[in-house]
Amino acid sequence: MIMKTSRSLPRRAAAMTAAAAVAALALTACGNGTKASEALPATPAAPSGTTASAPASAPAGRHNKADVAFAQGMIPHHRQAVAMADMVVAHGSSNEVKALAEKVEQEQSPEIQTMTTWLKSWGQRVPQGMNEMPGMGHGGPSAMPGMMSDRQMNQLKGTSGAACDRMFLTMMIEHHQGAIEMANTEKRQGAYGPAKKMARNIVTSQTAEIAQMRKMLGTGVPSPTGH
Repeated sequence: MIMKTSRSLPRRAAAMTAAAAVAALALTACGNGTKASEALPATPAAPSGTTASAPASAPAGRHNKADVAFAQGMIPHHRQAVAMADMVVAHGSSNEVKALAEKVEQEQSPEIQTMTTWLKSWGQRVPQGMNEMPGMGHGGPSAMPGMMSDRQMNQLKGTSGAACDRMFLTMMIEHHQGAIEMANTEKRQGAYGPAKKMARNIVTSQTAEIAQMRKMLGTGVPSPTGH
């Protein structure tokens, strides 16, 4: 019995020494401002897209000067298209033309709001009205393709019936062509994903509407706007 007790003493001493070392390590970690739990091995990272700490929505990406120019130019361009649509709905005679005008307004009004939100988030100026653009004065030539002058807008406003329908279609074809040109510039030079996507949608939808309006007008129709 004496021999067994004397043999177990070294084992007990070794166990106590190991326990003291573990406690010292824990105290050292706490003393350095680290929680004891942080000293444990890290758990494997969750797969991408499954972590609870991921943001609800990822940023859409950076923007550049071309994106700003696109939004600042397209807002007044769209506003003029909506004004033209309102005129033909009020004074035109063709239900088919009026339906197209309402479609133009339904497409472009939400895009105006979207581009306004972009500019505000970028800290950029939001154009007011239809005439706030470089190089365009009241009644003067537009700095943007497809924009109508004040004189042309007043002509459309002063017509009614079939003449209003015809003038609207002719003017809106030119207006759409200008918007497509601006959208193609954004597609080539822009960096902001949502703006480039909107530009692609404009090209697609307005190209189809130009074909529809040309069909309504027929071929060889002279322009009442003087272009």
